[in-house]
Order: sequence, then structure tokens, then C-alpha cells
Amino acid sequence: MPHQYPRYFQRVSEVFLSFLLLGFTSFGGPAAHLGYFNQTFIQRKKWASDVQYAQWVALSQIVPGPGSSQVGFALGYHRAGYLGGLAAFIGFTLPSFIVMVLLAQFGSHWQGNTVFDGVVHALKLLAVVVVADACVSMWRSFCQSKTMVAIALFSAAFIVFYPFGFASLIVLFMAACVGLLTPSVISAADEPLPKIRGAGFVFVLAISLFLVSFVLDTGLSGLFADFYQAGALVFGGGHVVLPMLSAFVADTVSDANLLLGYAAAQAVPGPMFTMASFLGASAAPEGANPWVWGVVATVAVFLSGLLLMLSAQSVWQGLSRHARFRSAVGSLNAAVVGILIAALYHPIGTSSLVGWWDVVAVGIGFVWLKYKRPPILLLISTFVLLGLARSYYSGF
Repeated sequence: MPHQYPRYFQRVSEVFLSFLLLGFTSFGGPAAHLGYFNQTFIQRKKWASDVQYAQWVALSQIVPGPGSSQVGFALGYHRAGYLGGLAAFIGFTLPSFIVMVLLAQFGSHWQGNTVFDGVVHALKLLAVVVVADACVSMWRSFCQSKTMVAIALFSAAFIVFYPFGFASLIVLFMAACVGLLTPSVISAADEPLPKIRGAGFVFVLAISLFLVSFVLDTGLSGLFADFYQAGALVFGGGHVVLPMLSAFVADTVSDANLLLGYAAAQAVPGPMFTMASFLGASAAPEGANPWVWGVVATVAVFLSGLLLMLSAQSVWQGLSRHARFRSAVGSLNAAVVGILIAALYHPIGTSSLVGWWDVVAVGIGFVWLKYKRPPILLLISTFVLLGLARSYYSGF
């Protein structure tokens, strides 16, 4: 009804602004993003339940594409339909997209800046705090039996000791097998995932674009084809897609620019898949608008994963009526906890904790977050001030 439209668009704008804030501040890679999403949208805003969130995370690990962006898109859709999903994607991706295209145009004027480096390091410490909190929260929800505890610990250990690209997929496959072979004691979820309107069309669109991409090979259409294929075929997140994307533009982008883009993708907040923004803008021919090329590359690399996430969610919902599948989902949830624990250790912890002061800052931040639940903006502001103080102190 007409009077419902203002409320709906208010929800869409709320989704956009919430994800935009995280797009500016979510350093640390996909696992850290999942921690931020859990803290902001599940624990604080209550947009969805722990059970729903865990299913989205498990799906994002199985479906090819950018995991954290897929979860964000699913959260946005759950909150405000297709426009909500689009708002979540744009809000979360926009800040890093702008930074990466500017880097492609003007080079790195920020690298080596003491203040910038100090703030980035402090926000990486915040990522440790947020992911640790997510691990504790999800452990309590999904590791309530000895079997689930064993699955989570095995998953974490496997990925730590065997950190290859498909390790997460193998862990999830083994966990699902354990769940299928174990008598189910898990009842149907009280809050199932939302039904996706037009899921069949979404799936056909994703596959059709993939097939069509093989006949496009020049100009902007060729760029779209290459980056769409990369997004559709990559498992394992941004660290896996970066070298694949680099290979597509090796003839038009210098090695120095490739290294700059690779480093920047790991340093900027938001999704690492915005490496595509940098490479698309860098590959723009003389006289072409690099922003247009950056937009096409960005949309292409994300699109297949977002479409597949929605269509897979619909299938997942249908399967959830079966008891053994619910048992498998329980095991998958425990494995996801293990995957997050492994990511907390490496690369998040190993790349962020470089001294005892870092450990102290993370410990204090974790206790503050766990027991006081401060607003996310206050938490971010505090760590930014910590980074500024660090940079000021290091200048002497």
C-alpha cells in the first residue's frame, strides 16, 4: 500500500547508511567483516537471528564469490528486499571502490604516511577484537555438544596447518558428512531464511551471463567477461581472486601497478574484491574514463557471487525441512566457527599483533566490547584515537 512505501525506503536507507559506515571502517579481510556484521546486525540491531546468520555464513563458504559481501547482501535482502541487498552492497563497497580507483589514477600518496599507517594499524587491532567476540558468541550458539566442539576444533586446526585455497571447502564437506551420518537431534529453525522472490530467474541469469561471457573478448564487454568469470570461479575469498584478476590484465597493467593494487586491496577497508576496481581503472585505454572501467570491473566480479548466493539460499531453505540436512547444517555451523577461529589466528592476528602493546590494547578492547557493548561508532573512534596517538609517539 502507498503508506507503506516511506517505511520501506526508510529501511533501505538504514541498510545503506549502516553498511556505508562499515565500508569505511571494516579493516581486516572477510573474517573480520563477518565479525563486524555479527556485532552490528545480529547482536546490536537484531536484524536476524544467530541461526540465520550462521546459515548465511556457511552458504558463503560453499558458494563461489566474495564471502563477506555475499553475507552482507543476504542481510540487506532480509531487511529490505532486493533494494536492501543492493543498498548493502553499494554501501559496503563504495568507500574502497573510490580509494582503489583514485589509487589507479594518482598512485600511492598515502603509503609511508605515519598518521595513515598508525590509524590503519589501530583499526586492524579493532578487527582482532571484533572477530574474537564473534568467535566467542558463535561458539556458545553452535558448539554445545562434544561432537560440535570436536568439529570446530578440528576445522580450526586443519586450516591453520593446511592453509591452501580449498581448505575451507574440504573442512565444510567433511563437517557436512559427519552431520549426515549422525542421528539428527536438531529441530527445524524457528526463524528460517527468507524466501527469495524469483530465485529461479536469478539462477538462470547467473548461469546465462557466465556462458555469454565466453564470447565477449574486446573493450568493456571483454573486461566484464573476464572479471565475471573470475568472480564465478573463485573459492576462498579475496586472497585467491587477486592473482586470478592480475593475470587477466597483465598485458595492460605494469608489474609495479599490480603490486600496488595487491597491497592496497589488503590495506583498505571493505571487500578485497575491489582489487577489480583498481585493475579495471588501470586497464582503461588512453582517453577512456577510468571510473567507468572501474565500475564495470567491480560489478562484474561481484555479480555472479551475489546472484548465486540468493538462488542457493532458496535451495537451502527447501532442504532445511529434512532432518538429516538440519543435522548437516549444525555440523556446518560448528565448522564455520572453526574457520573463524583459524582466521583470527592467521591472517588477522599474525598481521596485526606485532608487540605487547598491541596485545594489551586488544585485551582491553575485547573486555570492553564483551561486557559493556559500546556503540560501534564509539568503538571505532576510540581505536582511531589510539592509532593517532601511536603515530604521534612514533614520530619522536
